[in-house]
Amino acid sequence: MNTAPLCHPAWLSAEALPAPASTPAANAQAEADAFFRGAQRRPSLTLDASLGEGYRIDPTPDGWSVTGGEAGLLYGVHALIRALRSKSDIPGGLQKPRYPLRMLNCWDNMDGTIERGYAGRSLWFEGGEFSYDPERIRRLGRMLASVGINVLCVNNVNVHAAARELIGSRLPELAAFADLLRPFAVRLMVSIDFSMPMQEGLPTADPLNPAVAAWWAERVKTVYEAIPDFAGFLVKADSEHRPGPNTYGRTHAEGANMLARALAPCSGVLVWRAFVYNCMQDWRDASIDRPCAAYNVYQPLDGQFDPNVILQVKYGPYDFQPEEPVSPLFFAMPRTRVALEVQLAQEYTGQQIDIFAMPPVWRPMIDDIGAERLAAVAAVSNLGRDANWTGHPFAQLNLYAFGRFAWSPDAEPERVIREWARLTYALPARQEDALVRLLMESHAVYRRYTSPLGLCWMVSPNHHYGPSPYGYEFMAWGTYNRANRYAVGIDRTAGGTGYVTQYPEALRRRYERPETCPEELLLFFHRLPYGWRMRDGRTLIQRIYDDHFLGAEETEAMRRTLEELDFPAEDRQVILERMDRQVEDAREWRDVVNTFFFRFSGEPDADGRKIYP
Repeated sequence: MNTAPLCHPAWLSAEALPAPASTPAANAQAEADAFFRGAQRRPSLTLDASLGEGYRIDPTPDGWSVTGGEAGLLYGVHALIRALRSKSDIPGGLQKPRYPLRMLNCWDNMDGTIERGYAGRSLWFEGGEFSYDPERIRRLGRMLASVGINVLCVNNVNVHAAARELIGSRLPELAAFADLLRPFAVRLMVSIDFSMPMQEGLPTADPLNPAVAAWWAERVKTVYEAIPDFAGFLVKADSEHRPGPNTYGRTHAEGANMLARALAPCSGVLVWRAFVYNCMQDWRDASIDRPCAAYNVYQPLDGQFDPNVILQVKYGPYDFQPEEPVSPLFFAMPRTRVALEVQLAQEYTGQQIDIFAMPPVWRPMIDDIGAERLAAVAAVSNLGRDANWTGHPFAQLNLYAFGRFAWSPDAEPERVIREWARLTYALPARQEDALVRLLMESHAVYRRYTSPLGLCWMVSPNHHYGPSPYGYEFMAWGTYNRANRYAVGIDRTAGGTGYVTQYPEALRRRYERPETCPEELLLFFHRLPYGWRMRDGRTLIQRIYDDHFLGAEETEAMRRTLEELDFPAEDRQVILERMDRQVEDAREWRDVVNTFFFRFSGEPDADGRKIYP
């Protein structure tokens, strides 16, 4: 059995772990009883099923009245406790989540590994089977409920035999796992393999074949008999060598709808990932531009998906790079339900070694998209079996913040970060301010010492960690910066690859001219000579040098700041050890990238700082 060490998520009160309860409402009462034990002011709880996931907190002479639906009552109690512990305002009026599906995509494999997992092994798989400590799974459910995450997709989207087993021979074990999480209002989802019928004897997985549709309908019926509140399926199809409907000359709408119709009688949802592109392209063909792919595949299908299909779109057109524009697909499919996908696992942003707080990234992204365009939100999980759940203690912030933004996408990043800091560390006011400032700036610092001005894929192709400016340049993935002795960047204007034309007019106008393009995206949209004058008068090459020198210096300053803060001993050791590595990594990034561009441009640093040619 997986006997991981037991611990509480840092933002939850360790001394208030409630006894097991059978329903979310009973859990709400247990949370309230545990937290307010001995207190003069206490909440009274009222179940109103009509409120569903919503809740209302009203002051009373003796404390507070919390009214909510079955799940809403639990969310309301957590909101009250959160406000009291963080010394924040108690939310007033009726509170409801913006999105009904707030999902973690877990890339766990049944052998216990996690693809792009940076916090240890799986919390629930090991040795090809379910293996977990039930008490820690209860703590996981409590953690997810405390921030309003309500769906857990348990297995890797790059599925192998796991999906067949999970909804086949291991379905009773999946049902037992669901039983543990149900009292926390967390439902399960499973990633499936599109070709699964062929693994069980059918000669085809063609979505228009009646026998295939019947096979899926029967399998879905069996799943819901075992898990009546099962959320549905997640699918990655026709992407990075995964099978899909294109194999049979069918569209993604035809493939998704076949599965959705199997789920519909049980009120299940089919989440279809839009991460589709040619991963075997010729790098010499500059007319092929990977960011164009998702729009080209899906936009013509707008309006063809069934109502219980949700198209899950990565926030940017590449793959969770340090800096990308929002995907144009969010604006191109008004008749299709679309979900925003973000990545908590820092695959390309430091792998939970380097600090990269995500709330300041999410808010402008959501503002660009428009929260009303989204039907759901999903995040690639950063959880693992490490004692602190996320490897780096600060990586817990991104999980916490995802739940808060999924509930309320107009949340203010600094407020969410400060809330987490207060719940996690009882720091004096000056130290708390220093920590919040550091976290608010951490994403910008990381970008400065890694990938300049919107360039992507300057990272090692083997591990996705550490600098390799030409690592992907001559590979089939379609991830190029086209740097040479004259210029760098990709022309994605109407006169280049045409990618910018996929955007609505306002964004197209912002991006299509270097003079109006946000500088952090300048080389994503434009190919420019090294002597190009930035808005502050510096040349492009000097800006690249300056950013990398500054980013390394800022990382050293972060280390000095963290040294002065009064963290608990166990956290302090991990934080400073990882910060030491981040300092060394930032220096390496600085030297490798600056040397790379010096060799192309021949231009020395204007301030005479040392570059390693």
